Amino acid sequence: MNAIAAPFSFKKIALDFKEITKAGLAISVVFSSIAGYLLGVLDFHDLKVTTLLMLAVGGYCMVGASNAFNQVIEKDLDALMDRTKNRPVASGRMSPNHALFIASLLTIVGLILLYLINPKSAMFGAISIFLYTSIYTPLKQYTPLSVFVGAFPGAIPFMLGWVAATNNFGIEAGTLFLIQFFWQFPHFWAIGWFLYDDYEKAGFFMLPTGKKDNSTALQIILYSVWLLVASLLPCIGYTGRLFLSPIAAGIVFLLGIWMIFYAIKLYQLRTAKAARTLMLVSVSYISLLQLVYIIDKFLR
Repeated sequence: MNAIAAPFSFKKIALDFKEITKAGLAISVVFSSIAGYLLGVLDFHDLKVTTLLMLAVGGYCMVGASNAFNQVIEKDLDALMDRTKNRPVASGRMSPNHALFIASLLTIVGLILLYLINPKSAMFGAISIFLYTSIYTPLKQYTPLSVFVGAFPGAIPFMLGWVAATNNFGIEAGTLFLIQFFWQFPHFWAIGWFLYDDYEKAGFFMLPTGKKDNSTALQIILYSVWLLVASLLPCIGYTGRLFLSPIAAGIVFLLGIWMIFYAIKLYQLRTAKAARTLMLVSVSYISLLQLVYIIDKFLR
């Protein structure tokens, strides 16, 4: 009689859902997909609000499902790391079965919404979930190549938007994929650098050499250069409808130099602070790049 049941809290449920789907990451992925969609449509008159909504919700579901599956698989390892120990499953606030139900439901809803756009979009969404949960996640404990594998599902969203708009995977979608593929490496290696000690607790191998050394820092610079090259491909006129004007190409070039500058700073300083700064710059870089592409398209 004296026992008092814990009050039902929508706020708590919402916060746990936000954490298990990693809402911040999911929203940034949705932004990439929408950017790809806007680049894929011929002009403003071809924009379809219903398609955009299905792409946004379906994209969120795909990313949320991947993150939820990941947190079930890594629940014991998450509990070892400071940055992840308070996640819903790792902390015990949510049971693995409940998390699996959420992940499965999000997968089904996401695939249905993407399929309603076109089957190719659903196919790429399914490939993304499979690669992230079944290959990238288990590989993290065994080899730094996990980042290479993880770069594939990570690069799909930008390209997915183009496919959603055109129902076609060609040179344009491939170029968008390539840009976000090369972006993954300096971004995640920067994270792996400043969270090195935390990742080590769980036995995760995130850096290409396994160490915070000159070789890792040099590879971050090299991939930042490749990112710049990939980002400028649309200005040479061989990427179909995906095209950059000279002014936009100049802005993209400056953004790339900005990214490379902080990659070089990491090589020089080799500190967690420098790595964190590079990570923040990389997030700003990809968002600004996509905005430049979109603005350039609709101003031409």
